[in-house]
Amino acid sequence: MQTLIGILLARAKRSQSGALVGVAAVMVLAGALAFSMTQHVGYGTALYWAITTATTVGYGDVTPHNTAGRVVAVAVMLTAIPLFGSAFAFLSASLTSARLAKLLHVRESAPKGDFVAIYGMHAAVRRLVVEVCAAGDRVVVVAEGELGHLPSGVSVIHGDPTLEPVLIQSEPARASRLLVAVEDDKDALLIAVMLRHLAPDVPIIAVAGSARIAAALSDLGVSTTLSVEDLLGHTLAKSIETPHAGDLLLEMVGSPDLFFQELAVTGEAVGKPLSAVRSEEQGLVLGAVRSGRVDMGLGADPILEAGDLLLLLRRSKAGG
Repeated sequence: MQTLIGILLARAKRSQSGALVGVAAVMVLAGALAFSMTQHVGYGTALYWAITTATTVGYGDVTPHNTAGRVVAVAVMLTAIPLFGSAFAFLSASLTSARLAKLLHVRESAPKGDFVAIYGMHAAVRRLVVEVCAAGDRVVVVAEGELGHLPSGVSVIHGDPTLEPVLIQSEPARASRLLVAVEDDKDALLIAVMLRHLAPDVPIIAVAGSARIAAALSDLGVSTTLSVEDLLGHTLAKSIETPHAGDLLLEMVGSPDLFFQELAVTGEAVGKPLSAVRSEEQGLVLGAVRSGRVDMGLGADPILEAGDLLLLLRRSKAGG
């Protein structure tokens, strides 16, 4: 419940018009209370006076009769009227922009065919986009603000990925994979919930800042959750225990000549032990993926079944 409230509050803060209307409403209510106390009238009458004053209608049937009341009136006029005016200006600008975009047929959308959709611009996303494009996949990035230089061919949908209309515009059900990579963990939870509803059959990968949020994302049905906290902690621990382990990990994930690949277990590979398939496949067979978990075969030698995946590390043709 606390997480849901936090998400709703975070979204409310992003709405400039909503925030302005909220502050103006508070000023109207507070002004009505002060007017009621200083003019000795009922709160209903005072609220009626505050609303007619804030909306600049001013019928004149209820007016302040002393200095304190006039001070309250000035305070309401100097705060509520500009706030309401600014809120309506923001709303009008938004509606006008949307109308013009529709008239001019300006609409950013996802490309035709399969693609990888990335929601947010986490610090690690920029390099990820480059590597995914280099692997030949098409990419759609959904994010706010200035994104800077991205590889050619990347489709960008400018918008807040925590808003459902923006997610719908990215057509997540057509994507091959969905990556949630926002800086705020609460936003990651919100986006994951909406994507699971919009694209129930598409695998979702999420980046989380902490193990606790990663566990919550897994409970929501996110197929893979990468916890930055856990990943960094385990990598450092392995590097301390075995100094060259860190170098090995960096070589595997950082080398432009190496890439990971998942292959479905089919044909003659079904029914064979993992050790036998290792000698047949080109590249380094790291393990078998079953029910979302990787079995490296370091203990029992797993027998491959239809529906399993082989996780391989291969060298690209460009790298020789």
